[in-house]
Amino acid sequence: MKNILVVGATGQIGSELTMELRTRYGNDHVVAGYIPTAAPQGELRDSGPSEVADVTDPNMILEIVKKYKIDTIYNLAALLSVVAESKPMLAWNVGINGLLNILEIARQNNCSVFTPSSIGSFGPSTPHIKTPQDTIQRPCTMYGVTKVTTELLSDYYFNKYGVDTRAVRFPGIISNVTPPGGGTTDYAVDIYYSAVKGEKFICPIKEGTFMDMMYMPDALNAAISLLEADPSRLVHRNAFNIASMSFAPENIYAEIKKNIPNFEMVYDVDPLKQAIADSWPDSLDDTCARQEWDWKPQFNLESMTTDMIEKLKARNL
Repeated sequence: MKNILVVGATGQIGSELTMELRTRYGNDHVVAGYIPTAAPQGELRDSGPSEVADVTDPNMILEIVKKYKIDTIYNLAALLSVVAESKPMLAWNVGINGLLNILEIARQNNCSVFTPSSIGSFGPSTPHIKTPQDTIQRPCTMYGVTKVTTELLSDYYFNKYGVDTRAVRFPGIISNVTPPGGGTTDYAVDIYYSAVKGEKFICPIKEGTFMDMMYMPDALNAAISLLEADPSRLVHRNAFNIASMSFAPENIYAEIKKNIPNFEMVYDVDPLKQAIADSWPDSLDDTCARQEWDWKPQFNLESMTTDMIEKLKARNL
C-alpha cells in the first residue's frame, strides 16, 4: 500500500485529489500537506492526517516523509498563471526552488514524484492546433517558465538519479467543488456559477479564443493512473499532453443555454488574461498518453455541462 503526501492539498486540484486518493488508498495513507494560511477544512481536515508542508522548507518536508514513511509525493505547490505574473519571484521560489527540495528528498528516500506541468509551458511559437507531445516550448509568462523548468528538472532527476518522476500537462481544469484561484482558464468555471445563480456573466476572454479544458474527475484520474502505470511502457515522463475538450467562450455559453435558456453573457476582455490565453495552444495532441498509459477522458463539453449545472444546483448557491 502506498503512503502518499499531497503538497498543496488545499488548492484547486489538491483538495479534490487528496480525497480521491484517500478513497482509493485509504484515509490513513494520504497526508494532506498545506501552508498555514490555507489549512484544510471540513471533510478534508477530518478524513485523514494533515501536516504543514512548505516546499521552500526542505527540513519540514523531510520530517513528514520520515514520519509517515512516504513513498509517493504529489507536488502541487505553485502559483497560478495570473497570480504568478504579479508575483514572479514568489512563483519561482515556490515552483522551482520548492521542486528542487522535493526532488532531493525523493532521491534520498526513494519516493516517486508527480509535479504537474501545464498548457502554459507552451508559448506563441508553439504550434497551436493539435500541439505535439514534443515541440518547441518558449513561454512568455513566469508561470510558463516555471512549468518548462519543472519538466526539465523532473526529467533530469529521473535520468541522472533514477527518481521516478512523472507528470501531465494539465489544460484548464473545471471543478464543481473548488472555486478558481487566479488562472487564465478560470472563466470556464466562473461562467457556470453565474449561470446557476441567475447572474449575467462578464467574460474576460474574447470570442473565438479556444483553449484546452478538462473536467476535474478526468484530471484526477489522469494524475493517479499515470503514477499507477507500468514504467516499462513510458517513453515520455515529464510531461504528457492530455486532452479532453477544446472550446471558446461562445461554445460553453451556447451549451449552458441549452440547460438555462435565460442565461446572458457579455464580453469585457481582460488584456493580461487575453494575452496569456493567446500564447497558449488551442488544442493538444495526447496520442502519447493514450499509447503509453491508456489515457482516455470520460467527459466532453456536453456531459460536463450537464453534470456541472446539476451539482451546483444541488448546492443551492
